Amino acid sequence: MNNTFHTYCKYLFVSGIASAVVSCSNTRFLKENQMLYTGAEVKIENDTISKKEKKDLQAALEANLTPKPNSTFLGMRPKLYFYNIAKEPKKDKGFNYWLKYKMGEKPVLLGDVDREFNKDIIENYSENKGYFNARATYDTVSKNKKAKVIYTLKPGARYLVDGVKFQKDSTLVNQEIQNVAGKTLLKNGRPFDLDVIKAERERIDNNLKERGFYYFHPDNIIVQADSTVNKNHKVELNVKLKENTPALSTQQFSIDKVIVFPNYNIQDVKAGKYSVPMNSDSLSKYAFDDIYVIDPQHKFKPKIFDRALYFKKGDLYNRSNHNLTLNRLISLGVFKFVKNEFVTSDSLSHKFDAYYLLTPRQIQSLRLEALGRTNSANYAGSELNLNWTHRNFFRGAEQFKASIYGAFDFQMGGAQDANNIFRAGTNVQLSIPRIVAPFRFHSSSEFVPRTNITLGYEFQNRTKYYTLNNFTASFGYLWKENARKEHELKVIDITLVSPEKVTAEYEANSADNPAMKRIVAKQLIFGPTYSYTYTNTMLPKKNTFYYKGTLDLAGNITGLVTGANVKEDKEKKIFGIPFSQYAKIENDFRFYHKFTEKSSLATRLIAGIAYPYGNSEFVPFSKQFFSGGSNSIRAFRARTLGPGSFDPRTIKPGTYFDQSGDIKLELNAEYRANLYKFLNAAVFVDAGNIWLLNSDSLRPGAKFSKDFLNEIAVGAGVGLRLDFSILVLRLDLAMPLRVPYYEKGDRWAFDKINFGDSSWRKDNLVLNIAIGYPF
Repeated sequence: MNNTFHTYCKYLFVSGIASAVVSCSNTRFLKENQMLYTGAEVKIENDTISKKEKKDLQAALEANLTPKPNSTFLGMRPKLYFYNIAKEPKKDKGFNYWLKYKMGEKPVLLGDVDREFNKDIIENYSENKGYFNARATYDTVSKNKKAKVIYTLKPGARYLVDGVKFQKDSTLVNQEIQNVAGKTLLKNGRPFDLDVIKAERERIDNNLKERGFYYFHPDNIIVQADSTVNKNHKVELNVKLKENTPALSTQQFSIDKVIVFPNYNIQDVKAGKYSVPMNSDSLSKYAFDDIYVIDPQHKFKPKIFDRALYFKKGDLYNRSNHNLTLNRLISLGVFKFVKNEFVTSDSLSHKFDAYYLLTPRQIQSLRLEALGRTNSANYAGSELNLNWTHRNFFRGAEQFKASIYGAFDFQMGGAQDANNIFRAGTNVQLSIPRIVAPFRFHSSSEFVPRTNITLGYEFQNRTKYYTLNNFTASFGYLWKENARKEHELKVIDITLVSPEKVTAEYEANSADNPAMKRIVAKQLIFGPTYSYTYTNTMLPKKNTFYYKGTLDLAGNITGLVTGANVKEDKEKKIFGIPFSQYAKIENDFRFYHKFTEKSSLATRLIAGIAYPYGNSEFVPFSKQFFSGGSNSIRAFRARTLGPGSFDPRTIKPGTYFDQSGDIKLELNAEYRANLYKFLNAAVFVDAGNIWLLNSDSLRPGAKFSKDFLNEIAVGAGVGLRLDFSILVLRLDLAMPLRVPYYEKGDRWAFDKINFGDSSWRKDNLVLNIAIGYPF
């Protein structure tokens, strides 16, 4: 091939015009007698099976064939091309190495294909699916240095199950098998399927493990297939124990003693301080309610193990309680490693002792964090946090966390001049691994329920405007039904906002603006909050979901008791402070679809409403909804979007004002792809807005109406994410596509896009720098 033609081939590859030319570029790198393997096809010759069966069998067989050909894109093989054009690197790094072995893909040749092995796979798989006496042949088709293998299968008729028998005898293990035979997965009339037979053995084993047969194994079960009973392509299945089943596997074990080592470490074992098994005579001094806790230094209260352990003396062994106990010990949060052993204590009575070897985490830790940050509201600054954690505060696995922090943010410019912000405060939290309540709470979940108590204080100074003191306190419960469902109920959640100093400048700006006055008004907010979370995103599924619903009820009981109604009387007060009364609900639903291991689609829908009543005419400013920013609609700066079609450009210059609302609707969609190791890219679209429930003369167009869809803001952009596992640094560049405060009919901004205009870029391109993914 001459140089001119070679250049032409590469040009067409880059432009994506003709895949045939790319193939020409790839095959020219092959040596003499080498052929590029382009894949395999399975043809099934049998007119007695349905089209659907034939299609399913063909797809399954082709998926099991090896090796897989080089990946293609629109009929081309770009990865193979990268491999071919890259020079062999001298080191395992550098551009050539990256191009050849990371972006590129080694050619799969016909010589790499073991056709006899694939033929055996086709025959064996077919027989395992009930197509007995299957026979396969193969043929190779080649052209232009490319080869394809065609396998032809003659499977015969599929055998169906016609009778399932369970062996009967007087042994205890067989009686237990008989007790669960009615729920067998082997059904008459269904095709013979080896995978179903394996699942049936696992089902029997799982049931026996629940009935004390700790040493039983699925391999102890054999399922015999007899096709001689009925010659009409039927098979009879006989389920029974293997004759060489070990005697230990047929014995039903119960728990004798439960022994816990809560401070287990190898150094003490080597020093001979304790061992497994432990001498029974030395256990008596550690006894607690039929549990032996080997803790000479009394680091842990024995009561916590009584709550976490589901095995008691005399209990029949079962796998559910075995796994439940291990998971609850881990969820206490105080143990780094959790291990258990069962040691036979009485072989005649079939009893064993349960040992739990627990290695504690570091009980106390002190961490200093220094952060630098910027956000889409044109603020940059730093934060310093000092955090102290004690994981066994009262010797009952209680976690106590205390933090002191200080932060300073200054505004770098932008449409609004909010001056600088200084924050300093402290938070303490005590998390108790049980429900502290006057009633008994029983949980069979693998997660330990918790009672959480928090206290917090923050001093906030917005220079030239105001200084606020914020006090918070809460008492509530957190419990999980399972790994997917979580509940959090704060029986009482209190927030007290007390202004310390409001400048004359702020008072002058807010003189005719009630919304700004409410920001610095004394506020007392208290009441219960409840949230429910469901997620299966931890599962290896193609489609996963996340949902969190939150209900916030403030002052409802107090309002009933005091007869608060702002429409008839003055605001009711507690300690001279009007208390807030409202109901707020928010829903956050997310859907994730995985295209490949390196690409996915993430979507989110947020819908919420906050309704003031009784003692409140407005929802407190801190409890209202906001829109815009790095985790919201990224084409608009934080808290500058909405409400409704209100135009923020009408706000008096130099006036600080966060735009808030009572209703929120937001939809986000983001395509994510991995480019190289830690480097990820994204393309996203955000849409939504906030609205008020009532009209506001100072913010025309802010009220929610039937025309709300015309007031939806839309933004789009691209992003880069540096995923270092422990930290994800995100950079998103967004621009508005639809601006709700423009004139009707002129809200779409496609015709205004002008990347060449520096003033347009300054006003419309918004860079969001954040930690973590937006959703």
